[in-house]
Amino acid sequence: MHDVSTDGAIIGVSDHGGWAVLVATTRDGALLDRRRVELIDDDLPALPHHHEGRLLPPDAAVALVERVRAFAERRAEEALAGVAKEVPQVRGIALRACQPLPPTIAERLTDYRARNVADWVMYRNAVAAAAEARGWTVHWFDSKSICDAATRALGIDDFNAHFARMRKTVGAPWNNDHRLAMAAGIVAANK
Repeated sequence: MHDVSTDGAIIGVSDHGGWAVLVATTRDGALLDRRRVELIDDDLPALPHHHEGRLLPPDAAVALVERVRAFAERRAEEALAGVAKEVPQVRGIALRACQPLPPTIAERLTDYRARNVADWVMYRNAVAAAAEARGWTVHWFDSKSICDAATRALGIDDFNAHFARMRKTVGAPWNNDHRLAMAAGIVAANK
């Protein structure tokens, strides 16, 4: 077992439109904390680029996206502070890699491909900025290969089987979002 005080912990993140699952883990896969966090308020749209922004005049759409982004950044700061209070030895986070986007909100709103991914990128960047403000390292991962990488990092035969065994021990909620976040945390902690 690794000493958490010297190795530190990583928070793996599995994000969705307006919320995320955070799993704090060590390099050997010890579960330190898990939680679902809301990144927006109920009166704000979860997908302003993809849905609501398309229905507004350009200036109003940009203002809406900016309002959601600013709120998500505050919520991300609060969420990471909450984990850090419970797990003070956190040294970084792991987030899904972001797809490249046009540089401005206005361009993202008019580009079909960008509009379909811009909200997810916005939330990931909010969490990344909150982590960097705490002095934590941000690790980016590919969700398609992260479980295989976690298998190698732990030196086991199958991370999915390992996760299934943990599910029985840990209990609900412990779903695919937790699996992805935990795998990402383990891989990042082993770098």
